Amino acid sequence: MHPNALLDLSTQLVREVLKLDAPADSIVSYFFRQHKALGQRERHALAETAYAVLRQRLLWAHLAQSGHGPMERRLVLLAWQGQPHVLKNGITTDEGQWLERTATIDRSTLQDKLRHNLPDWISNSLRQQLGEEEFWKLVETFSAGAPLDLRVNPIKAKREAVLEALVAAGIPAVPTPFAPTGIRIEGKPALQKMALYTEGHVEVQDEGSQLLALLTGAKRGEMVVDFCAGAGGKTLALGAMMRNTGRLYAFDVSGHRLENLKPRLARSGLSNVYSTQIAHENDERIKRLRGKIDRVLVDAPCSGLGTLRRNPDLKWRQSPKAIEQLQAKQTAILNSAARLLKPGGRLVYATCSLMPAENEVIANAFTAEHPDFVLLDAREKLEQAGVTQAESLVTEAGHLRLWPHRHATDGFYAVAWEKKA
Repeated sequence: MHPNALLDLSTQLVREVLKLDAPADSIVSYFFRQHKALGQRERHALAETAYAVLRQRLLWAHLAQSGHGPMERRLVLLAWQGQPHVLKNGITTDEGQWLERTATIDRSTLQDKLRHNLPDWISNSLRQQLGEEEFWKLVETFSAGAPLDLRVNPIKAKREAVLEALVAAGIPAVPTPFAPTGIRIEGKPALQKMALYTEGHVEVQDEGSQLLALLTGAKRGEMVVDFCAGAGGKTLALGAMMRNTGRLYAFDVSGHRLENLKPRLARSGLSNVYSTQIAHENDERIKRLRGKIDRVLVDAPCSGLGTLRRNPDLKWRQSPKAIEQLQAKQTAILNSAARLLKPGGRLVYATCSLMPAENEVIANAFTAEHPDFVLLDAREKLEQAGVTQAESLVTEAGHLRLWPHRHATDGFYAVAWEKKA
């Protein structure tokens, strides 16, 4: 495709993404379905440019003020992630001179907000939690992409064998530092065409998400519930921990998300999973299981702000008011999930948020209001599950707290309780 045409398409995509009326990944996928003639390299350039604009939107918008032409085109030129010759051959002389001038600006001298590219309510919270030095380290990770993590399916394969197969295929891979069945890959190889993937030996899953499943301590023959299963990444991990025995219920309010679980389930070899769409957290199908369940994982609906490396649009699409609404939902779901447990059963509440309002605030309120639940030490339970360096993952209060800049995972939070016998 001619550079001019490719830059025009990139401008169109950025214009759609910046409406912020839907998740960026959905908009990008829809855009590519409308432009099927685009090659892999062109798709990569357009998608990565759109995400680069979202990651540093405030900076690019500031620099773009000195340019001319449609704002979205100026943003594309500043954030371009495709091949350099496309930019060189697709812009005017004036645009080229403008880009040269903006490149000479010392960005370290700009206002804080133009360097961290976060809304004030998010940056203020993160600064308060981390302090100045760590805050800027976290900001740096938000500007970079996330690595690709895999979870080895222990029902079908061993981590050592999968590592050997990946290296033999020319894909650099290393064990994840914490999760016992995790593998980390740099780049984005075409895994979906490999037998390792199609035969269910591995699943794509962030190491942090793997740790949440491990915190449940699910065992053979138990009754386990994944309360907010979504597309089932943690469901598959739980089923593998249970060695394909017992009963594992995967509940979600979205039938579409549960449909996405079906092909993954078929690859995994699991036959102990019962996926069910529910209307809400007090659905009759949930009430029938009250007092019967050994382990419940609540990966609650949340702001998703721990996933900004992958979903930079969320920082612009979320708000303090949205967090308040989520808190009410999180509390209701957690209370409903707690009723499922039998005496001695374990409850795990988790989010992929960095906001205390969705994490410690919810957990501490639950602990105070439910004297029949005892808070567990996450370090001890993770070590029992084979997690290494577990002490580095846990707060003084015994809660799991993962940070992208510390642990190279998405940002996750989790806390575990046991129901008194």
